[in-house]
Parts: sequence; structure tokens; C-alpha cells
Amino acid sequence: MLNVGVMVSGGGTNLQAILDAVDNGAITNAQIRVVISNNPGAYALERAKNHGIEAVCISPKSYETRDGFNEAFLAKVDEYDLDLIVLAGFLVAIPEAMTRKYEGKIINIHPSLIPSFCGKGYYGLKVHEAALKRGVKVTGATVHFVDSGMDTGPIILQKAVEVQAGDTPEMLQRRVMEEAEWVILPKAIHMIANHLI
Repeated sequence: MLNVGVMVSGGGTNLQAILDAVDNGAITNAQIRVVISNNPGAYALERAKNHGIEAVCISPKSYETRDGFNEAFLAKVDEYDLDLIVLAGFLVAIPEAMTRKYEGKIINIHPSLIPSFCGKGYYGLKVHEAALKRGVKVTGATVHFVDSGMDTGPIILQKAVEVQAGDTPEMLQRRVMEEAEWVILPKAIHMIANHLI
């Protein structure tokens, strides 16, 4: 059984997709041990509690230095004996000590088809704003392993989503979540849990 920790900063829609996939059997041989957020107001923490999963907040604002936060964050993650760490809309840079320690055990969902619209500054709605500004006809989402770079680790799965005439960044963001992110993130977890990757 794969012990999974999910890291989130906001509402937790990707977390919900994972929880639903565990419940309906689309993800097998995996259990969510903990949900960790950097944001005490993240609705994702409520989703975890409602599912009987431990919900933890570690905020950088509680620490005088970034190094202090990074040490506390890694120490908290270590408590759960995790086989897989899933970054599901986690807007905090993962400390290098953690990417080294958990090499090959951290995955991230990114709302574009990497290598497009990724790297520093490309997160959340900014990705979709950039895609629309560039005039792309196809966008999508990517699940990839996390390394010490920003969105540079090996790609696991990608799914394309068509951009439609009249799309706003918000409309495109919603469609990418529904048609791509909520599909490929649970699938990637299932594949890892069942040694298909």
C-alpha cells in the first residue's frame, strides 16, 4: 500500500479528484495519509478532515527565516513515512533538501503542456492568461516528477485541452481542470502505486 501525502495551497479541487478516485476504485493500492497546506485558510484542509484524513498547516509566516520553514516542513513530511508526495496546487518552492531526500517520489500537476508556459512565475491563472495571450489553440495539463528545477522533472502524463473562442482565463482554467488535471493526476498516482511507471 502506497502511503501518499498531498500538498495544497488553496481549494483542493485536485485533492478532491484524488479522494474521489480512491473512493471509486480508480486509484488502488494507495492511501492518503496526510494533507499539508501552507495556507491556514485553505479549503483543502476541510476536504481532508471531512474524509477523515489528517490535515496539517505549516505556514512560512510562522517562521523567521525561509530556512527555518524549510526545516520544519521537511521534518513534518518525514513524520508520515510517505512513499509518494503529490503537489496538487502547492504554491511553495520545495526545499532542495526535500527534492534530494525524496528523489523520484514527488510529483506535481502543472496546468499546461510542458515545456509551454512553465517555470518561474507560471502558476494558477497566470498560466492560462499567458496561453490566451500567445493565442495557442491547444493547452492542457502535465503530471511530472519534481526535481530541483521549476517544472523541469521527467514527464509522466499529459492531456491536451482545446482552447475555445471567447475563452477567458477563468473559463480555460476550469476546462483544463475538469478535462485534464482531474483525470491525469489520479491516473498517475494509480500507475505509481501499481508499479506501472
